[in-house]
Parts: sequence; C-alpha cells; structure tokens
Amino acid sequence: MYETFLDEHRAEIVASLDGLTEEQARRPLVRSRTTLLGLVKHLIFVEKVWFDEAITGRSRAEIGIGASPDESFVLEDGDTIASVVAEYEQTCAESRRAAAALSPDDVVTGNRRGPLPMQWVYLHMLRETAQHCGHADILREQILAAEGA
Repeated sequence: MYETFLDEHRAEIVASLDGLTEEQARRPLVRSRTTLLGLVKHLIFVEKVWFDEAITGRSRAEIGIGASPDESFVLEDGDTIASVVAEYEQTCAESRRAAAALSPDDVVTGNRRGPLPMQWVYLHMLRETAQHCGHADILREQILAAEGA
C-alpha cells in the first residue's frame, strides 16, 4: 500500500513536466532554487537518501549525491527533461528494489536521525513527494498562465 501511493506521487511529479519546453521546465518563478525540473532532480536526492543511505548505510559521497538538500535543486547545463526524468525513474526503481525485502516494521539504521522503521521512511517519502507535487502544480500553473494557456 505504501509503495502504491508513493508510486502515484512519483508519476504525478513526472507528469508535471508533460508538454513543457526545456526553458519552461527550468524557469525560475520563486526566489529559491526551485524550478519544475529542479524539483524532480531534488526528488532523486531524496529517494537516494531514504532508500539507499538509510537502508544501506552508505555515505552520500559513496552514493554520489551532495551533502545537503539545497544542492540537489541545482541544474547542470546538460540536464534535460528527458535525462532528469530517466534518472528519477531509474532511482525510483532502485528504491523499490532496496525496499522489497523489508517489511514496514523493519528498522533501517543508515539515516542521520538514527534507527527508523521502514513505515516511517515510507510516510516521510509520501509526505515529501506529495508536498513537491503541490509545488509542481503551482509552478506549472504559473508557467502555463504566462504562456496564455
């Protein structure tokens, strides 16, 4: 059930980019680093923190992600809608594989907060992904309104 609801939100964040140009997906509309494409890139970081670092205990350096969430919104010149979405979908598949053998009551010990049950990890991921889907809805609405759509 956790995975099903999380997958619905994962699909919603990807769908927020449907039909947009690269410029629109990168367009900054708020003072922070938040852009539609940056939200998806940030969620790659979040997936890796909770389904790799927390489960395996590997460091963020070993995983290949930045030390802080703020860095994860930064878009590189080579980032495109297709490349970021492909990485996000691959990361989500890896998350599913990492969690497959665990029950909601199993405790993971690799997160900085200390030992946490997988149920907590799933609820946190649902909350975080849903929150960013809401951000994406608003940003997309602003982009489409500016285009007269």
